[in-house]
Amino acid sequence: MNVEQIRKRLHEDSSPFAIRLSNGRKFPIRHQDYIAVGKNLVVVIHDDDSTVKIDPLHIVSLDGVRVRNGRKR
Repeated sequence: MNVEQIRKRLHEDSSPFAIRLSNGRKFPIRHQDYIAVGKNLVVVIHDDDSTVKIDPLHIVSLDGVRVRNGRKR
């Protein structure tokens, strides 16, 4: 996935989403403060301040996530 697509999603829609990778792993992004997008790198930050570095080539989609009322955002 192109990092510009990720930046566009962050800029246009502040709702939670999940990053889905080519190996099936998903990383929830509850707020824009939990992700950093570089030129060739995406960093997901967890609640405990641990991080996961992701090569954007492995990102296959940005999926909406279900919120407490059961609706997809």
